[in-house]
Amino acid sequence: MPEREKMLAGAPYDVTDPELTAARLRARALCQRFNALPAHTPEEERRALLQELTGAATDAYITPPFFCDYGAHILFGRSVYFNFNCVILDCARVTIGNHVLFGPAVQIYTALHPMDADERRSGIESARPVVIGDDVWLGGGSIVCPGVNIGAGSVIGAGSVVTRNVPPGVFAAGNPCRVVRQL
Repeated sequence: MPEREKMLAGAPYDVTDPELTAARLRARALCQRFNALPAHTPEEERRALLQELTGAATDAYITPPFFCDYGAHILFGRSVYFNFNCVILDCARVTIGNHVLFGPAVQIYTALHPMDADERRSGIESARPVVIGDDVWLGGGSIVCPGVNIGAGSVIGAGSVVTRNVPPGVFAAGNPCRVVRQL
């Protein structure tokens, strides 16, 4: 099985695989181009570059700078907004629902590294997908860890570290992130 397929299936994969390395370098170059666009760049040109990065048309509005590992594993819903300096490490699928708001410096991680130091040195890692439901608001500086699902209509407080699933329709905050109250 090719390393990309292993990666997307959640199986251990070799991060140094030439195909994966080339895909990451491609995404970095496209992010660099996107981040360098002048502020007055027409929205159609920004969206065309995002489509090249992700492989799909999107109406997402992303305020540069923005960074990702591959781009091709990010699935945007409609009317998604990213504030400045967001990062998505999309070694696994990242599914973003409709009308989702990302505060500044939100980070989404899917990569998992082995706990054992010898295994980490091997270059083998795995990844788990992240799913963000419709109408979610992620407060500035939030971090979403691998394998997390955030339910529709939930709000994540600024600076939270989301290490486990969040049900729909709640305000959750903290490190680790916990449900504070129903909305």
